[in-house]
Amino acid sequence: MHISNRIHVAMWNSIVVLVLASAMSVASANDYLGNLSANPYAGNSTSNPYGAGNPYRADGINNNFGRYGSPYSNRSATNPHATRAPRLYDQQGNYRGRLSTNPHDPDSISNPYGRYGNPHSPDSINNPYGAGNPYRQDSPNNPYGQGWKIIGDDGR
Repeated sequence: MHISNRIHVAMWNSIVVLVLASAMSVASANDYLGNLSANPYAGNSTSNPYGAGNPYRADGINNNFGRYGSPYSNRSATNPHATRAPRLYDQQGNYRGRLSTNPHDPDSISNPYGRYGNPHSPDSINNPYGAGNPYRQDSPNNPYGQGWKIIGDDGR
């Protein structure tokens, strides 16, 4: 093999490695924060004080001093002015809005006029006959279910 061909092969290998590394860093730019669930026994439930609901967990939504639980963080579920609150996904991977107390964010579950907060919307956690039905296995309001995945944007 000629020396210039070896250089080209090595260069292409380096490019492939860089592309794969950047794709992996983009994929890991989101933090899994647990499941929004009323189940106090599931380890990944935010209702479990010894699991994902632990108030001392660094990336927990129940940690008042963490970026996802602080009332001052733009990424927090408890900041009523947050614009980058954690996102919710059901067990099938469907987007279910933002876990946010911001009543003005169109995707917030606290917006009474939005798709994910309106108590009459079938996609709302606040609709006891729709997505918030406590008898649905994937509903966050089911005390025996798995709930919805909470994904936080870590800002990288």
